[in-house]
Amino acid sequence: MGGGGIRVLVREGARLTEVAEDVLAPRGDTGMDLSALAVRLSALLARTVETTGAVRPGFDRVAIGLTGLPDLIPDPGELARRLRDRTPVETVVIAADAVTTHVGALGGRTGVVVAAGTGVVALGTDLDRTWSRSDGWGILLGDHGGGAWVGREGLQAALRAKDGRSGGSAPLLTGLTARFGDAGALEHRVYGASAGAAASVLATFAPDVAAAARAGDPVAARIWWEAGTHLGRAAVAAAAPGLERRFSWGGGLFAVGELVLGPLRTEVLRTLPEARFSAPEGGSVEGALTLAETVPARRPPHLFVFERSDPARP
Repeated sequence: MGGGGIRVLVREGARLTEVAEDVLAPRGDTGMDLSALAVRLSALLARTVETTGAVRPGFDRVAIGLTGLPDLIPDPGELARRLRDRTPVETVVIAADAVTTHVGALGGRTGVVVAAGTGVVALGTDLDRTWSRSDGWGILLGDHGGGAWVGREGLQAALRAKDGRSGGSAPLLTGLTARFGDAGALEHRVYGASAGAAASVLATFAPDVAAAARAGDPVAARIWWEAGTHLGRAAVAAAAPGLERRFSWGGGLFAVGELVLGPLRTEVLRTLPEARFSAPEGGSVEGALTLAETVPARRPPHLFVFERSDPARP
């Protein structure tokens, strides 16, 4: 869950039930609002119970992939406690969304996965002793090549066209007007929001940049090539020594396909010609389900497990 909303996947026997909410994960002044998030999660879990007609309303295990963990969420146990206040859950597993994306994409195998939606983080791991992260620093400090970065680059090109400066793009200016109304409305939405919300606003323009690139706009095409190159560099940086050179990806940004995958592969192979690429087996929510079903005996970094008997503290 994060900039793209919240998805819940529940397995009861052989039956899978999915519900989703395409609304931003709730944020407060200092980051993720865990209290509001627990309310939203509890409501979505209740919807799965209603959908399946399950007799028992509780859950054996719930795993959550969370944006901002561990850097911006010092006490993930707060989410476990607040979720249990509303929903009967025996075990709560909370992981960084980079971990759930990695598990979903590679099915628990060793390798490097680039997770890119609004933001970007690359994770190279064997899910045991080797953990190597690259980027994931937010739009003000990093997240190069992510949806907010692409949207910002596209909007800057649109505004250059509006001003008559070189390097602008008339198609992107048309896209800005269609999506936001005018430059003043865009300024209000970006500068009147928190950093996290502003990143989400910027990311909404990434599909417009993709549309312009597919229509032949060279400025938009260059933005996507640079985005994929940034993602490839993040992937290479996360490929720790000794880690198998298997690469995959996950997140909403990759819906544009070869616009970003092409330059990503080119950049990785430029540095690591032995690299192999695997299409993702699943997404972050599938990875979270896998973690819920196979809680590891070892507690690797960025993975917190809270049993009912625990006080739900890390």
